[in-house]
Amino acid sequence: MTLLIAGVDEAGRGPLAGPVAVAAVILDPARPIDGLDDSKKLNGARREALFPLIQQCALAWHVELVTREEIDQINILQATLEGMRRSLLALSPAPVAALIDGNRLPTELPCPARAIVGGDAIEPAISAASILAKVARDRYMLALHQTHPQYGFDAHKGYPTAFHLDALKRHGPCPEHRRSFAPVRERLQAGLL
Repeated sequence: MTLLIAGVDEAGRGPLAGPVAVAAVILDPARPIDGLDDSKKLNGARREALFPLIQQCALAWHVELVTREEIDQINILQATLEGMRRSLLALSPAPVAALIDGNRLPTELPCPARAIVGGDAIEPAISAASILAKVARDRYMLALHQTHPQYGFDAHKGYPTAFHLDALKRHGPCPEHRRSFAPVRERLQAGLL
């Protein structure tokens, strides 16, 4: 009998814009996937190639996008933890346990869980979740670039690069900018003066 153990990871805690993406994956031991690793160690083409493989081979998977509005309401840490909880609840079949990348566990999880610092590099299910979350979020930011090209979301995916900070100063924030993050909040306050 296969133990249904989910791996959970996020992408997008640090950016100034867009959602935080959280994924949960239950891998199928009968269908191993070669090349799983921390998504940050893989190039974009490799992540894109692994994305459909994970979806096809996993016993269950889910990607939860926690919106900019929710991030601003409850803060990025709480939004990430809530996304982890929701992604686990969405899995079918339900997991009997979860391995979560990082050092914090969400409350009210549907199963026992263990936090693993650096888990995305050592636990295949967490690596798979890392890849799903990163690709889903990158795709979201590429779509956002189509409606707001002046910010360069296609290049930096919302992270606070020099180009992005300069664009924020020149154009002000767009609806997807996180109002609770200091550079965006400061730009909004400057605009009111």
